[in-house]
Amino acid sequence: MSALVALLTGGLVGIGLWLAVGAVAGWQLLPTRNQLAVKVDQAQQTLTRFGLAVLIAVVVLMVTGWPVAAVFAAGGTVLAPRLFGGSRARQAAIDKTEAIASWAESVRDTMAAAAGLEEALTATAVAPPAAIAPEVRRLAERLRHQRLTDALVSFGEELDHPSSDLVVAALTIAARMEAADLGGLLSRLAVSIRDDATMRVKVEVGRQRLRTSAKIILGSVAATVVMLMVLNRTYLDAYDSLLGQAMLGVVGGVFAGGSWLMARMSDIDLPERFVPRTTSDVGQGASR
Repeated sequence: MSALVALLTGGLVGIGLWLAVGAVAGWQLLPTRNQLAVKVDQAQQTLTRFGLAVLIAVVVLMVTGWPVAAVFAAGGTVLAPRLFGGSRARQAAIDKTEAIASWAESVRDTMAAAAGLEEALTATAVAPPAAIAPEVRRLAERLRHQRLTDALVSFGEELDHPSSDLVVAALTIAARMEAADLGGLLSRLAVSIRDDATMRVKVEVGRQRLRTSAKIILGSVAATVVMLMVLNRTYLDAYDSLLGQAMLGVVGGVFAGGSWLMARMSDIDLPERFVPRTTSDVGQGASR
């Protein structure tokens, strides 16, 4: 009993030290609301996909009697959305990048009409870009009861995008000190962000042709197997043996490896987020 108490006490002390060090170092110990919602959504999708994979594996095993085919069917069910789907998420990422560029230009144009930074940010909430409209409106709401710099930091955390971090950093610096040419800086950032979105569109168009070819190949193979199962089942009797299952595993492994490589190469990793320093960090830097 004393050993258990000592273990629990040591664990609590360790957690306390971790929280204290994290607070001093400025670590993000807990996810933001936006990040938490994304993780919950991903967990739900994973559970649904896992349940569907198990169901399909059972059906394939009952129909064919091939354990190897059941395993590959389950793996294909898990991998298929990543290989052939995700177009909506990729398009949403492109739309969000373009929306950030449009919003930066909107802030620039509003400030050019002799408006202050805070007034310009509030004015952009009237007709914000659709992809980031909720975040821009919440920024305008925060400006009513928060400091400008704090509201901008929260805005950047909600967007959770490297391009938005650059814009937020520029606006935060302008809010803390007079920026010599904030409009020109926002223009250059908007051009750079829009170029990034254009690059992603071109890459997506090129990879879409590869995905279409892969769909045709896998669909033809699956249709051939189903037709043989229905019209000439004896042609596939060779796969009922142990050696046949081994050969099926080799063929399925080639398809699975190619599909995984294709899915891996189709991913576009976002650069590391550039998070602006907090007020305390800036104060410490100035004191040095």
